Amino acid sequence: MGKKIRLTTGQALVKFLKQQYILVDGEEFRFVDGIFNIFGHGNVLGIGQALEQYGNGLNIYQGKNEQGMAHAAIAFSKQKLRQQIYAVTTSVGPGSANLVAAAGTALANNIPVLLLPGDVFSSRQPNPVLQQIEHEHSADISTNDALRAVSRYWDRVTRPEQLMSSLIRAFEVMTNPATAGPATICIGQDVEGEAFDYDETFFKKRVHYLDRKAPVAREIQGAIELIKNSKRPIFVVGGGAKYSQAQEVLARLSEKFHIPLVETQAGKSTISANFANNLGGLGVTGTLSANKAAKEADLIIGLGTRYTDFTTASKTTFDFDNAQFLNININRFQAYKLDAFQVVADIRATLELLEVELHDYQSAFGSRISELKDEWTKERDRLSNVTFTHEGFDPEIKNHFSQSTIKEYADALNTTFAQTTALCKINDTIDEDAIVVTAAGSLPGDMQRIWNPTSANTYNVEYGYSCMGYEIAGALGAKLAEPTKEVYAMVGDGSFLLLHSELVTALQYNKKINIMLFDNSGFGCINNLQMCHGSSSFFTEFRTADNQILNIDYAKVAEGYGAKVYRANTVEELNFAIEDAKKQNVSTLIEMKVLPKTMTNGYESWWNVGVAEVSNNEKVQKAHEENQRHRELAKQY
Repeated sequence: MGKKIRLTTGQALVKFLKQQYILVDGEEFRFVDGIFNIFGHGNVLGIGQALEQYGNGLNIYQGKNEQGMAHAAIAFSKQKLRQQIYAVTTSVGPGSANLVAAAGTALANNIPVLLLPGDVFSSRQPNPVLQQIEHEHSADISTNDALRAVSRYWDRVTRPEQLMSSLIRAFEVMTNPATAGPATICIGQDVEGEAFDYDETFFKKRVHYLDRKAPVAREIQGAIELIKNSKRPIFVVGGGAKYSQAQEVLARLSEKFHIPLVETQAGKSTISANFANNLGGLGVTGTLSANKAAKEADLIIGLGTRYTDFTTASKTTFDFDNAQFLNININRFQAYKLDAFQVVADIRATLELLEVELHDYQSAFGSRISELKDEWTKERDRLSNVTFTHEGFDPEIKNHFSQSTIKEYADALNTTFAQTTALCKINDTIDEDAIVVTAAGSLPGDMQRIWNPTSANTYNVEYGYSCMGYEIAGALGAKLAEPTKEVYAMVGDGSFLLLHSELVTALQYNKKINIMLFDNSGFGCINNLQMCHGSSSFFTEFRTADNQILNIDYAKVAEGYGAKVYRANTVEELNFAIEDAKKQNVSTLIEMKVLPKTMTNGYESWWNVGVAEVSNNEKVQKAHEENQRHRELAKQY
């Protein structure tokens, strides 16, 4: 028998985390960079004591909201291309319940994160313990069972020795690019402090290998045949292409064979926006050029994409009657989508083989790529210079508010600033290698269309779950991953109100982030959805009981926390604020009052939403008829 070491379950956990390494393309480094915590009675005396005694070498941060610190961990892993993680520990009950939204975010985006919620007493002696929920039909259910549906791996540890097999399984899942996602290990409050004689070998250095799975001969031959037989193929660049670090070979393939690129939210910034063949975002929030190219394509080559409804415009983006699909994805489940020919392999490894085998192939897109790109460049230029006077917008924009309502907002917020103008100005002014983070509302759509990243992996946008509240916490996570770069959280007032507490964490640990707050006094994106489908504006604006528009001084809120703040309602004020913020060592917030209905709109795309089939509103009736017409034209599975 080998040597034993007596440790509590919490101590064994911490010692194990410190010994996990990953090897990627010959480079080896620690897999667990650190741990976020909010201590309560469910974890402070177990995992908390273990961190105090054995936590040296781990970066330990005190969070302010369980969802927020988990989002920070997710953004960190996303920025690190899923090659490093943070663990997150919470107390029982409400603390673990607050992890559910974040766990869903990680699962939808295939991002590894280790969640360690405290659990109720395994002995059941004090039941019901503080914050324990009770079920009459079972004593084996706790709040943590809510995390089952949003975890890639879930386990409950009720004895100290169970920790060993549970951790090994969790790390297998998190370090496997085909299954990467949140691993949740719930540990009873009493079990955390219970001791066991662990084998010392359990704490030896473990290296997890991220090997590049090559396609088999059948897969590569089939892919080559499909491409050679196509006239107008396009690459759909998904998050898997970014995580595979396939940018160099992808650019060479595109350039050599004249194959245009279109991007998903997760794939954006894999390739520079300045790359000649990059036509930008695809689908509901896509560019005009990308959506036109998608319709013209006869072969869709999906590179690590899940084909969400926004990417496929609810299965209307492509010419499904005439186009074929070739999916290259490390995950077999994703590769099977849309009746595609499947290559279940690493994207970079596959593209490197294709580059050799395609020889003198040329697509028929030719100069059509530059025509489409030029067309969108002109539209982006137009959107970057929107101005408003009380006579209207110049250039004209589509909106569903009356002119008098826009004037009401202009007067109430004391601004004539357009959101697209502000966003383009930010894009043009911040550093080329700066990282931008956003998640929900109208900003992801605007950014997929008009944000032009020119440096790789500078676009950390969460749109797999579109989780409001990711933005500011995510900026903190991205800053931990890239401490020498400026990080900008693009956030609307709705998301700011929902969750901004990790700004305090950023200030507490001197991790500078910059918050770009777009305030249009409402849930503007949902207001658009509501009104463009025939409804009136109903509970999506921020108004008082007597119907006055709220004008909140968000800058004062951030200033109270200790941030450096700016108020910018013109291009000149915004330019000064951005340049001055670069000089600061403390986190900053730039508040911009922007007019509603000054975000981008859809370009040759459709989104299937639930329009009321019965209504006394003629506009809603027409919207339902239009929705049904599109549904009949869409692919049904």
